Amino acid sequence: MSYYKKGLFCLKFYYNPNTIIMRTKISILLISLSIILSACKGEIKKTNKSVSNTEVKKQTKGQSAVKDEDSQPNVLQTAKSIKDFSTLVTAIEKAGVEDSVVNAGPLTVFAPLNSAFDKLPKEVLNDLLKPENKSKLAFVLTNHVAPSNYPMKQLKKEARKKRKLYMASGEYLDVVEKGGKIFVGGVEVIKSVKVSNGWVHVINTVLVPKKK
Repeated sequence: MSYYKKGLFCLKFYYNPNTIIMRTKISILLISLSIILSACKGEIKKTNKSVSNTEVKKQTKGQSAVKDEDSQPNVLQTAKSIKDFSTLVTAIEKAGVEDSVVNAGPLTVFAPLNSAFDKLPKEVLNDLLKPENKSKLAFVLTNHVAPSNYPMKQLKKEARKKRKLYMASGEYLDVVEKGGKIFVGGVEVIKSVKVSNGWVHVINTVLVPKKK
C-alpha cells in the first residue's frame, strides 16, 4: 500500500463517526475515573486525619477528662465542686493522679480540707508541690485512699473488730471509735459523702505516711 493510501486510510479511520464516538466515550470514562480516584484519596486523607486525631486525644486524655453530667459525681468531681477542697484538687493535679480517683472503684477517700493542709509547715507543702517531688506527693495522697468500699457503717464494724484499713500507699491505718465518732489513723472523720465510685470522708488533718 502506498504512503498516500495509508494516509488516506488513517484519515478515514480517525474521522470515522463510530471511532469518534468510541474515543469520546473512552475519554469521558477516563476523566470520570480520575475524578472518582481524586475524591477517594481526599476522603481517605480525611478519615486518616480523623482517626489520627482521635487516637491522639485518647493517648493524651485519661478517664478524668471524660465529661458526664448525667451520672452521680465521682471523687474528683465532688472535690472540685467544694471550695474547701481546692488545695486537695491542686495536689491531685500536681501529682498526676486524677485518673486514679475517678476510676470505677469502689474507693474510699479520706479527703483533707484546706485547713488540714494549712496545718503543714508552708515549706513542706510548697516542697511537695514542686514538679521534682511529684512521686513523693503522689505517695502522700495515696495514703488517703483505701481501694475498697467503706461507708461509715462499715468503718464502725472495722473499729469493733479492731481491723486496720489497707491504703493505696501500702500502709495500714487504725480505725477507732470514740464517743460515737470514727477516727482513722488518729484523725476524726467529720462528714461522709456518697459518690459514684465510692465514699469521700472529710478530715481536718493530713494523713502523712510513716514511710519516706
